[in-house]
Amino acid sequence: MTSPERTEHLVLPGVLTAEEAAETVAGILAVQREDGAIPWFRGHHLDPWDHTEAAMALDAAGEHEAAARAYEWLIRHQNEDGSWYAAYADGEAGRPTDRPTDRGRETNFCAYIAVGVWHHFLATGDEIFLDRMWPAVFAAIEFVLALQQPGGQIGWKREADGSPVNEALLTGSSSIHQALRCALAIAEEREEPQPDWELAAGALAHAICRHPERFLDKNHYSMDWYYPVLGGAMTGADAKSRIEGGWDDFVVPGLGVRCVLPNPWVTGGESCELALALWVMGESDRALEILQSVQHLRAEGGMYWTGYVFEGSRAVWPEELTTWTAGSLLLAVAALGGDEATTAVFGGERLPRGLAPDCC
Repeated sequence: MTSPERTEHLVLPGVLTAEEAAETVAGILAVQREDGAIPWFRGHHLDPWDHTEAAMALDAAGEHEAAARAYEWLIRHQNEDGSWYAAYADGEAGRPTDRPTDRGRETNFCAYIAVGVWHHFLATGDEIFLDRMWPAVFAAIEFVLALQQPGGQIGWKREADGSPVNEALLTGSSSIHQALRCALAIAEEREEPQPDWELAAGALAHAICRHPERFLDKNHYSMDWYYPVLGGAMTGADAKSRIEGGWDDFVVPGLGVRCVLPNPWVTGGESCELALALWVMGESDRALEILQSVQHLRAEGGMYWTGYVFEGSRAVWPEELTTWTAGSLLLAVAALGGDEATTAVFGGERLPRGLAPDCC
């Protein structure tokens, strides 16, 4: 088990002690397979985005070798076009398998490798790792940008047969915005400028901030509410106005954040991501309150239930202890605690912003 001494930097009052943090990290490590894959939980599937988020949490906890194995898994499973499939089976009784269970290729899933790779490099300073991962990052970003639309938004995915789905999701495009900035930072570190990526990032940010009509209407989902802020596209007064505008709809005091309106269901992942968005805005006190409010989801063994139904049955649902829920909490705690790699990736002060488009 991870020792509490290694997780002292993840202590946050009312959220985690060093011992509790160590227990949570050990819980993620126990799910990770020998080949580096991190499924949602053993016997379930894994997807590239949540796999990467869990790897980032391991880096935030100082488990750099385990995180590096997770990125090696991505290299081995990248498709020739730079993508990954949307889901892979974990295998019966946790036995590894390479079998895709969803052959769609979602753009935000594919782009997120850039966030994880940049985070790992900042945490370790490992230039050999960065060199090894660069071809995978480059190919992934090229795959994603092939689906950028004239208005700047990014098409959702390619279907299993390769046909594009050009409709764009605000949450996904906001996540891609962060990934593009991290990819540009990697390119800058390697002294391989990518001006087309800069233009793409600027056009995407413009679409997110000024053209909501270019995205599918999913505003009843909390992720569409906070992700433009979390992904770094929306800042300052715009970010504050957006968060304040949806606060009473999505935040359930003392319990966390609703996943989707009007369902009486709070989820740990969305709550922790909102806390990260609040930290990005400089509102650490409110971020701490959100993280404290979801501790009712902590289970014996240090992992976290995905969500809780707070009306009617008043029960944990689904009965799943997911690595990405635990990972999102560890990353939020790391940001509030000042972990340099995590604050750099989510704070964005040192990330390239892209070039603003000439048109409106």
